Amino acid sequence: MRQKSPAQRHGDNGGRKRAPGRPRSEQARLAILRSTLKLLGENGFSDLTIEAVAAHASVGKATVYRWWPNKAALIADAFASSTTRKLHFPDTGSVRADMSQQMRQVIKIFRSRRGRILSAILAAGQSDRDVIAAFRERFMKPRRQDAYATLRRGIARGELGKDVDLDLLLDSLYGPIYMRFLIRHDNLTPNFVDGVCELVFGGARPGRKLRARGRRSDQ
Repeated sequence: MRQKSPAQRHGDNGGRKRAPGRPRSEQARLAILRSTLKLLGENGFSDLTIEAVAAHASVGKATVYRWWPNKAALIADAFASSTTRKLHFPDTGSVRADMSQQMRQVIKIFRSRRGRILSAILAAGQSDRDVIAAFRERFMKPRRQDAYATLRRGIARGELGKDVDLDLLLDSLYGPIYMRFLIRHDNLTPNFVDGVCELVFGGARPGRKLRARGRRSDQ
């Protein structure tokens, strides 16, 4: 019988087929994110440790630190990764409809189990600058950039004034959502979203002045 060469026995890049599914490193990364969310929901922010996440995900601590420098970054990424697909901005041809649909998805998440995780992140962020900075960078900033693109489409279509302050507009739309979420003085409902959009976009039509002095959005 003809013996196989070392390359044939062990496989090489030319003849060996990759096993189906995600690469092992990607599987480990996703396991870490899932474990973070599970443990955060069970134990809260203060009791969550990198060691516990690594053990739950069946990886070493070094594997966790390969992707995240600290617990704050890990938690922010875990929350962001669990919501990204649900928080995309549609392109319906109407800026008000686009924003309203996305804002409705936001309140669905805030009212779900993910809302408790967000509460833990925001509460911890009041005393830990790393936490709130990671949340802004890893969750808020990507959503904000997508929102800018949506609003700019509205400007190009003539639905919004050309000189509208995009940051002020977004803060006016989403600020009330965060206020109701944190203060809980009233419910987060689709009708509430529609009312906010009607009020804010009514003041952002061409010819209206929804501008804030001394600050401009990052265009």
